[in-house]
Amino acid sequence: MHTAVLSSLRPPVPGKLHLSGSTLPPALVHGHAAGCADALATPAQAAPQASARHTIAIQHVDHILLGPRRLGHDIAALLRRAGISPALLASPHARVTQGQYAALIRTLRRVMRDELWGLLDRPVTPGVFAQACRNLIHCATLEDAIRAGLRLYRLHIDAFAPRLHVSADGKTASVVLHPRTPASACRSFAESTFVFHAYALLSWLVAGHIPLARVDLSAAPSQGGPETERVFKTAVHYGQPVSVLHFDAASLRLPVMQDAASLREFLRETPRNLLIRYRDNSCLAERIRQHLRSHLDDELPSLEQMAQMLRLTPQTLRRRLRDEGSGYQSIKDSLRRDVAIGMMERPGMTLQDVALRLGFSEPSTFHRAFKKWTGVAPGEYRMRGMRGETAPVA
Repeated sequence: MHTAVLSSLRPPVPGKLHLSGSTLPPALVHGHAAGCADALATPAQAAPQASARHTIAIQHVDHILLGPRRLGHDIAALLRRAGISPALLASPHARVTQGQYAALIRTLRRVMRDELWGLLDRPVTPGVFAQACRNLIHCATLEDAIRAGLRLYRLHIDAFAPRLHVSADGKTASVVLHPRTPASACRSFAESTFVFHAYALLSWLVAGHIPLARVDLSAAPSQGGPETERVFKTAVHYGQPVSVLHFDAASLRLPVMQDAASLREFLRETPRNLLIRYRDNSCLAERIRQHLRSHLDDELPSLEQMAQMLRLTPQTLRRRLRDEGSGYQSIKDSLRRDVAIGMMERPGMTLQDVALRLGFSEPSTFHRAFKKWTGVAPGEYRMRGMRGETAPVA
């Protein structure tokens, strides 16, 4: 089920069993916390402001339209219903907001009557995902939930058979999508989508981030690939014969933490919560991004200043960000880009207002930076978006 995951995780549901005050085994808790920056920690971190949310590469929009194209649907009309300008497809560096991407998913699901949007020959009837969630909240452990969920989906999907495997030594668990039809771009993207949504659902069930050891995808890499790696927080290997999620088998013993009340909220927010909810906010790059968000209208700190705040040497900060597949300048650029795109959705804000809010002293400097980030000037980007603007599908 595919890519982008952000706000803080739900607390354990009252009345549900949890392990030693945490939803993760001790070994996983230690590894999960290792990338945190204590100096930026707060007792209860607020969710990021809407305009600071990560945006989504236009390549992911193009991929989600593979099924509608295959079946001859009017692509421009579908995009406009989701509030996305069809002209953005011609800009390889264009981005859309999470709200627009979620609206497109809802539009495709409603128009095509298929939860996998025409990617496979046999539609997945709307309601299967909700049915799976209702079944899984009654499972005792994550292993029980995975086996029950995959068993249900094997009844509804012919193109691949999802199964849970545990290694002979009992250390590694793998959700494997065994292909049952010839390879195609549509099947590969359906597998990537299934893997992504499955991971988000499993994380929700245990109310915690499940560290992954490796992700194998049959899909070819795209320009949106780095975003996929940031979501999974592990190496993603493309062009593989089989799509697989690998993780520590100790996670299988985690208790299911959700109940009927939390399920109602979860389904009400779907699909948007699947896109953003389970990004690992404890990693260093995300902590820095959230800190910078509150200082955008000032001069942002240099790498050396940020390292000093974190009580790290600049070399250590560079290395730790590099280990996460990131860099300090890329964090600043992507934050400014995402906030700019969010602000340009507001008709009352001029481009000069946006530039000033992002800390640019001269509009011309903002214009050059925005064109570097997206491939088009901000005025043209806004006009393309306005040409596609309609009321998003509820």
